[in-house]
Amino acid sequence: MMGTRMLQRLATPVFTSALKTIYPNVNRGAERVVYVNSIDFTAVRNYAKSKDKGKDKKGKGAKVDINVAVISELVPVDKMKDRCNNAIDKMKEEFTKNLSLRSTTGSIESLAVKFEGKDYELQELAQIVRKNPKTLVINFASFPQAIPNALKAIQSSGLNLNPQQDGTTLYVPVPKVTKEHREALAKNAKSLYIKCRDSMKEVQNEFLKKVKRQSNVSEDLIHNVSKQISAICDEYQNEAKNIYEVKHNELVGK
Repeated sequence: MMGTRMLQRLATPVFTSALKTIYPNVNRGAERVVYVNSIDFTAVRNYAKSKDKGKDKKGKGAKVDINVAVISELVPVDKMKDRCNNAIDKMKEEFTKNLSLRSTTGSIESLAVKFEGKDYELQELAQIVRKNPKTLVINFASFPQAIPNALKAIQSSGLNLNPQQDGTTLYVPVPKVTKEHREALAKNAKSLYIKCRDSMKEVQNEFLKKVKRQSNVSEDLIHNVSKQISAICDEYQNEAKNIYEVKHNELVGK
């Protein structure tokens, strides 16, 4: 028995040296040698604990479970969703009406023009005809007072139109589908998307403030509901972004 212990003491530096030769990158502080007998040994590494390994992933890609019933206890979540949907619907409507590669008569007809304090469609104030494939003619003989506001509406429509006035008539050259025209339409599409996105952010901030103003509610519940509201609004914003990207690719010809 005494001889075995002596042999183990004598063998320790030899085996340690051998271990470093086989595993040169092993840190002395991160290993221990377990001797089964005077010949066999096992190298054991000390690995990080599971909670340490997951530190760098904390908060990344965490999915938020949505519970409408819980949110509804603090704020009218359906109203919030309706307002986000309305913002997206308005953006889609603007895309359809004002961001066409071909400036059709239909797009012009539906333009909103303010006249005598009210909003009218252009076709309610003037007669619109296509003189030829390259020119639209808009006759304001019945409501000549509406011409200044009609000019503003057409020029700011995003259709890249430059009307020319002759008395009570506007002549509108239909632009060719050039690269510059595509880029101008794409720029207008981005402006409409940003307007939609900002509108939904305002809705999000408004409802987050409502939640935080709640009394007699635990901080944990407020925190949980706030996370859910942000997650819902993020989904709507991602939807708006996807719609915009499809429209952008269509306009620039991708």
